[in-house]
Amino acid sequence: MRFRACWTFSRMIWVGNLFKTGSRLCRCRVNCQVKRHYIALPDDVKSLRTVVSPDISKIRNIGIMAHIDAGKTTTTERMLYYSGYTRALGDVDDGDTVTDFMAQERERGITIQSAAVTFDWKSHRINLIDTPGHVDFTVEVERALRVLDGAVAVFDASAGVEAQTLTVWRQADKHHVPRVCFLNKMDKPAANLGLSIESIRAKLKANPVLLQVPVGSGKNFTGLVDLLTKQKMTWKLNSTDDGRVFETKALSQADNPELLQEVREARTALIEQIADLDDEFAELLLTDFGDNFDAVPSSKLQEAVRRVTLARKGVPVLCGSSLKNKGVQPLIDAITDYLPAPNERHHDLVRWYKDDLCALAFKVLHDKQRGPLVFLRIYSGTMKPQTAVYNINRDNTERMSRLLLPFADQHVEIPSLTAGNIALTVGLKQTVTGDTIVSSKSSAAAAARRAQSDRGKGKTRGEQANLVLSGVEVPDPVFFCSIEPPTLAKQADLENALNCLQREDPSLKVRVDPDSGQTILCGMGELHIEIIHDRIRREFGIETHLGPLQVAYRETVLQHASATDTLDRTIGERRHIVTVELAVSPVEDSSSMGSSCDFAFEEEVEEQLSPEVKDAVENGLQSSYLQGPLLGYPVQGVSTLIQNVSMEPGTSPAMVSACVSRCMLKAMRQAGGQVLEPVMSLEVTVGEAHLSSVLGDLSQRRGAVKDIQSRHDNKVLLATVPLAEMMGYSTILRTLTSGNATFSLELDTYEAMNSQDQSALLKRVAGLV
Repeated sequence: MRFRACWTFSRMIWVGNLFKTGSRLCRCRVNCQVKRHYIALPDDVKSLRTVVSPDISKIRNIGIMAHIDAGKTTTTERMLYYSGYTRALGDVDDGDTVTDFMAQERERGITIQSAAVTFDWKSHRINLIDTPGHVDFTVEVERALRVLDGAVAVFDASAGVEAQTLTVWRQADKHHVPRVCFLNKMDKPAANLGLSIESIRAKLKANPVLLQVPVGSGKNFTGLVDLLTKQKMTWKLNSTDDGRVFETKALSQADNPELLQEVREARTALIEQIADLDDEFAELLLTDFGDNFDAVPSSKLQEAVRRVTLARKGVPVLCGSSLKNKGVQPLIDAITDYLPAPNERHHDLVRWYKDDLCALAFKVLHDKQRGPLVFLRIYSGTMKPQTAVYNINRDNTERMSRLLLPFADQHVEIPSLTAGNIALTVGLKQTVTGDTIVSSKSSAAAAARRAQSDRGKGKTRGEQANLVLSGVEVPDPVFFCSIEPPTLAKQADLENALNCLQREDPSLKVRVDPDSGQTILCGMGELHIEIIHDRIRREFGIETHLGPLQVAYRETVLQHASATDTLDRTIGERRHIVTVELAVSPVEDSSSMGSSCDFAFEEEVEEQLSPEVKDAVENGLQSSYLQGPLLGYPVQGVSTLIQNVSMEPGTSPAMVSACVSRCMLKAMRQAGGQVLEPVMSLEVTVGEAHLSSVLGDLSQRRGAVKDIQSRHDNKVLLATVPLAEMMGYSTILRTLTSGNATFSLELDTYEAMNSQDQSALLKRVAGLV
């Protein structure tokens, strides 16, 4: 034993020196079997186990999502520490966490970019993505959930469901992602298990399945009881303890009678709840354990909880305190026990590729030495470096030079990666977020034939679209401002920086104002644009100047109107004549965020037009929707009916588009324009002593109070406020409440401005005031 211990220790030191990470060296466990297969390892391999590709059933692709400051990054840091990936516990306040590696993240103590890490836990491979909690970076959550198989929703146990929690929960619902809930911060004096469970049920419309009961509360929170196994897990109260070692023992009669009674009642409620949600478990219960629920084996109950979770009929709820190092290990166990493996998530499109490569690009980063790094989720087949891959969306072939496993800002080069994993590739210079990658054009064609065979020979239209994995839905920006380089010589460098940042961040939009020629930066919020400005300065070395922040308004029409326009142009020897007649009208509820513009042809007109002319008409309409009749803001909530399109033979489609666009603008002006402004949902948590000051300030900002709720010693104010009135609100709120208040904003809807505010906006834009 002494020889074996010395041998193991020496090998651990040898492997640890293969990959130096400053203060974080990996914890490597070496066994004889791996040693025989991998004698010589590359210098950048972090762990011997990462070389071995696990079975797909042992892979878990998960994300950590929550409201800001709920403890996502701290929970991620504990997972990495207990799995052996890191040797020291990182802390958000100290700025030394693994996943928050950007300078802006460490300075502000918030997550800005989603970061991927890969680690092993009890024979399972966990690919984890830590996502932001701030509403300005909601697209980071969106594209992470698009490729993940499961998620962990983290809650502040003293606050329950908060504003941004609702947003990320809806995103997970949209992608049908099974979830596990973790009630964090159980050590806080205001932590309340019952209220947190009730807020999940009421606000998220979910079915919480409580799997653990806390032992103690507030500062006396020492552990928890697993309701499935009736095992009590206890951690030391010592603040210096890292939580790696904890005591596990079965409940006995010597324990607190109140705790025993609580566990008994909670387990009975759990069994009854699972029986209502899972027919197989209900049948087992009635057949074998109808007289004694207490005799139900924990393994059968665990299997039933897993089925309920995968079917998204319920969400397991666990509790703990990540900062105090309590309850994280059972959470990782729950990830492997209840969340799905990649082969348990069904993607109809993937079956057409069989064993050929099919992957989705969901994130792009830029590295100064290696160029663009593209994150890919592999759905089928095997990916290898130094191979050519085909991008269906771009219709081009690129060569992938290197294949890496993501470890936050450090990466491990590997020889291949199979389906179910998340890969990082080097060499894909044209690929962007949302692109589908396959092995070759012939592979895509073969998949198309299989898809055609499955659907039937009569449905040929849309064949190509069905072979593309659905991309990432990006919301429209709500803020914009001009950006200028320090000198004209830096203009090209600024354009390159903005191109790189746009490729990384799909929610960032850049356009050139046609009147002033200025470059306009469009983003999701004040913080978003501030971070982009800071990154341009730090990463690209350009000291840019930002103009005043402007709100991204929208426009719509007030009434029905018709217009006719004729375009007659002679270009060279060819004469182009086209006449267009159309009608516009406002759609119902044009203020809704999801109310886009739609169009239709009259039946007789549609039958007469060729596909090329129809496409030209659509292009002309889409271009006209970009600039409204009043101030040139994008148009929404307008319905268009194409009543007539007539043209001379030889008229080009470009002329048709131009005529449609001009006629559309004429019709919108006749219909009368209306400015729509973005209205935000505001949630302010404030002490009762400062509530009146906050209410008075909101009334001056055209705010409408919806509700005032009590949360322990604080008040939670729910209101809607126009975005234009929220400039610099964080500073004002801090002043009003002496720093004792927090708030969160979320885009709610677009509403019509009243005539007085619209007149003031028109004058301001026109430069009259």
